[in-house]
Amino acid sequence: MAHHLGLEYVMNFLKSLYVMAFITMALALCVFAAGQLINGGDVLAWSGVLLANAPFIVRLSWIMAMRDAPRTSARFPVFIGLGAFGVFISLCAVPLGADFLPFALALAGFVGFLLYSFWYSSFPGRSSDKVKPGEILAAFTVRNVAGEEVQSNDFRGRPHILMFFRGNWCPLCVAQIKELAGAYQQLAACGARVALIAPQPHGHTKALAKKFDVDFGFYTDEGNRAARALGIANKWGIPFGMQILGYSSETVLPTVIITDPEGKILWADETDNYRVRPEPETFLAVLQDHGFAPA
Repeated sequence: MAHHLGLEYVMNFLKSLYVMAFITMALALCVFAAGQLINGGDVLAWSGVLLANAPFIVRLSWIMAMRDAPRTSARFPVFIGLGAFGVFISLCAVPLGADFLPFALALAGFVGFLLYSFWYSSFPGRSSDKVKPGEILAAFTVRNVAGEEVQSNDFRGRPHILMFFRGNWCPLCVAQIKELAGAYQQLAACGARVALIAPQPHGHTKALAKKFDVDFGFYTDEGNRAARALGIANKWGIPFGMQILGYSSETVLPTVIITDPEGKILWADETDNYRVRPEPETFLAVLQDHGFAPA
């Protein structure tokens, strides 16, 4: 068990370093390839470098700027296809007189993206005994926007949708909250209340609560203690360097738990890919399946 935890810690640390390095590299390659094309470089070779790197960078930039995408496809098959084609045409340009460098850069970007899609994004085999349907929600304490401590027993009396998210820094998390806010009336009609919980500086939690004018509960998980109590903590789960914004290197694995008025877990989603998340329609279906029909 200790060996497994040690290996997981090392792997998460490598992921934390990797993702910042990969994004920086892909962006730099896009700029470099575009500059080569502008300066008369081989069109076929340097277009291949762009195809291998630019689609992901453009999509990521859009997600970061707009924060309107609560989920993506699991593996980005279109981007993989474009990247493979980019590597291919860069390779084809070599016998036609192009330098080997564009092919090497296209291949580096493509391999980096494959690692992002299949390795970095995935949490294989995650399953916590603390979030099993039929079990009573484990005891934990969080802090509300007023700074008051709230116990997990306080999430009783009505159905609750507890969404553990990584923090305001995560654009997919913020987009998912926005999506939930759009379904607020439907969820409230089933008698459910949404609790949003993140291990982030308390000021970030208060800022998020001001941003969304809905009757949700916004909570700070100080020290990630609630996530640890539920077995969903993620050591070195944030990109390296985000610590300068006040975030801890440990975060939470994206998790949604639906409980009944007695605190019993009705349903839980432990996604094995942080970019693939359940939709509000799924929550509504769970509530209705357990007899919490719209009033």
